[in-house]
Amino acid sequence: MASPLAVFRPAGHLPCRRRLKNPSCPYTSPKLLQPRSSASSHRSRRSRIAQSAIRSAAGGGGNGNGRRRGGTVDVVAFVAVLHDAKTADDVKFLAQDFLGGGGDDEERLPVQVYTSLIRGLGKKQRIDAAFAIVEHLKRRGGSSLNQFVYNCLLGAVKNSGEFTRIEDVLADMEEQGISPNIVTFNTLMSVYVEQGKIEEVFRVYHEDIQGRGLVPTAATYSTVMSAFKSAGDAFAALDFFVKLRERYNNGELIGNPADWEPEFVKYENLALRVCHMAMRRSLAGANNPGGAALKVILSMDEARVRPDRRYYERLVWACTGEEHYTIAKELYQRIRECDGEISLSVCNHLIWLMGKAKKWWAALEIYEDLLEKGPKPNNLSYELIMSHFNILLNAARRRGIWRWGVRLLDKMEEKGLNPGCREWNAVLLACSRAAETSAAVNIFKRMINQGLKPDVVSYGALLSALEKGGLYDEALRVWEHMRKVGIHPNLHAYTILVSIYIGKGNHDMVDGVLQDMLSANIEPTVVTFNAIISACVRSSKGSAAFEWFHKMKMKSIEPNEITYQMLIEALVQDGKPKVAYEMYITACNKGLNLSAKSYDTVMEACQGYGALIDLASLGLRPIVKLDPPR
Repeated sequence: MASPLAVFRPAGHLPCRRRLKNPSCPYTSPKLLQPRSSASSHRSRRSRIAQSAIRSAAGGGGNGNGRRRGGTVDVVAFVAVLHDAKTADDVKFLAQDFLGGGGDDEERLPVQVYTSLIRGLGKKQRIDAAFAIVEHLKRRGGSSLNQFVYNCLLGAVKNSGEFTRIEDVLADMEEQGISPNIVTFNTLMSVYVEQGKIEEVFRVYHEDIQGRGLVPTAATYSTVMSAFKSAGDAFAALDFFVKLRERYNNGELIGNPADWEPEFVKYENLALRVCHMAMRRSLAGANNPGGAALKVILSMDEARVRPDRRYYERLVWACTGEEHYTIAKELYQRIRECDGEISLSVCNHLIWLMGKAKKWWAALEIYEDLLEKGPKPNNLSYELIMSHFNILLNAARRRGIWRWGVRLLDKMEEKGLNPGCREWNAVLLACSRAAETSAAVNIFKRMINQGLKPDVVSYGALLSALEKGGLYDEALRVWEHMRKVGIHPNLHAYTILVSIYIGKGNHDMVDGVLQDMLSANIEPTVVTFNAIISACVRSSKGSAAFEWFHKMKMKSIEPNEITYQMLIEALVQDGKPKVAYEMYITACNKGLNLSAKSYDTVMEACQGYGALIDLASLGLRPIVKLDPPR
């Protein structure tokens, strides 16, 4: 490939518009110089600038003291002297005063000194003084102006942040017949990256660098990768990196291969950063964030760009929503495959995330890996996994899926988790809800064998299971044992006790239970009376149910839908369809929404008994409410 110097084109090929020189001053660009004032005012102004600059110069750089031993120039002091220069005349005057010996010393200064001055002024953001130096070099003529000078001036403009003057520099280069080189375009691209003009970066790379046949440097490729990073385009960055690596492997890049090796490490790190930013942005989005991030990871695999464990862990922390479940699980597997090590805090975060996404078994798998592969779980790990099990156990309790609850308890014990009263009670309540008496008794015994002390909830669940199974005598023995061990019954336990006495047909004991409740400062509620009426219905004692309904109203306890539904069923059993009809109308007038079953019960009873009732007054049949899909 040709040398970079061999591919420079004439200045007319620059994208900037050609600008005419000032005919009155052949060495002056109208963009670089301010309008000139009178000679007397300039002399007085230069005098003030010189006195101020010499006083501020480090090391006493004025009055001919600007040179160090050996003939070198103190550039730092020289920069301080030129700090407030505005024109080429200011530069010449201050330089002569700084160097001493008239104008000969200043004329003999090499261009490298001035480029160092331009860079120093750019770092101090004194861009006007840097432009003034370039104008001074124009007056010197000869080879004072070259690509290196203008590249330093572009760098000074970049450091100052006055990006609007970039075009002035390019236009002046064209006027002077100096073609930009690869360094010029590298600086220009880096300015566009800082401005966020990503399309301009790619235009310069394709049109000005590749179009002119210039040889890109390592800085060129780094700037392009930085542009991909600003754009957040992970796929384009990976594609660019893969093509660049192929050129390197084929020996197409100019230079020593050993010099390119560290550069490719930087390029790969830049590609990883671009992918990381792209995935974080996709995870923060609302449209399939996990799928978008997973595509980037798969593209990284195709490009043979393999990040380390810490890279994946940082991405895991960005996964905070339940929609991130898929990508979080993939990241966890990759972390485990890297070197077998993983941060415990990351594992705890994943266990929490899996629970949030309702992937409790996936959370349990991570906990099992902690036990088998490490690191050793801590208290937070234990609390997180226990909370997930409680969610599952509560679901089993609400649905009455007692077998599922038993399996969960077995799994907890298998993994070294010690279920407490809360977990055992959830399974007991599931057995009670499902009317599984024998299962409830077995769970209660297992709970005691584990060294746990049953509480009032445990006894209440066991009492309920025995009552639903018709084992009234066994239930009463459990009640007596509960009182013997010092467990004070609550409203739920008393409610079950009255249901037991109703089931045994011992209605006289119910009043005694209600008196015990009042003695214990526990007021009977509508739930208590509903349980009594429901027990009467199961015992086919409609008259007793209607009697308890009146006692309920005498205690100023307002009946609800369940009360009227049970009462209607009891009255129909007792052969009183007209009273059942009146109860239905009363409930509707109170605004209660009875079930379609109650409507059908009243309708069928009135028709079956031939009751002289206007059935049209019942209104429309209620809509059957379906349970929401689980």
